[in-house]
Formats: sequence, structure tokens, C-alpha cells
Amino acid sequence: MSMKKILIPLYGNDVAPRFDLATEVLIITTDDAGEGREEKIVVMPQASAEQLCHLVLTEGIGVVICGGIEEEYYQYLTWKRVGVFDSVVGPWERVFERFCKNELRTGSILYGPVP
Repeated sequence: MSMKKILIPLYGNDVAPRFDLATEVLIITTDDAGEGREEKIVVMPQASAEQLCHLVLTEGIGVVICGGIEEEYYQYLTWKRVGVFDSVVGPWERVFERFCKNELRTGSILYGPVP
């Protein structure tokens, strides 16, 4: 069973609205079923898209789930073979749950009642 790492920039309990303004990120290490997971919060010294990209690469992150991201950073991460789900809005727990069920899409809005 393969393990993967997912990074979600946070704003409280929600996915941060902008990748480049997040000062707190959640890194989840999990298996394919979303079980046996380990969560770790990383607090950045300042908001910086460059530092976040560096963190993604040094931590071996396979997937980034974020709100808005500038095209330059999106292109860089995908070029480095990192999967990026952008324009995602909602509480990180619900977003992660959808990701594990392979139901998360770019542009997903996950507020409101659970469908």
C-alpha cells in the first residue's frame, strides 16, 4: 500500500482562500484509503508562495489542495509532478474526505449541507 502526502493551506478550519497568503499549512500523510493518517500543522514564518513551494518539494508532497493560486506557482508545482486541486473552498476535513473518495475536483465548493 502506498503512502502519500497532501498539503492544504489553512485559514482556521477552512482551506485558505489564497495559496500565497497562508501562514499555516496542514500536511496529511495517508494511505490510498485515507486511513492510517498522520496530520501535522506547519506554521510559516511569513506568507510566501516561494516558501510554500519549497516546503512542498522538501516534504515530498504529492498533492496540494488550495484555494486561489497564481498561474506561475500552479505551473511550477505541476511541472514538478505535484497534483494541484485549486479553487477549492470549504472546511479542510470535508475537502480531505472528498479527496479520499476520489470525488474532489478543481473548483469544488464544499460549504452547506452534505449532499
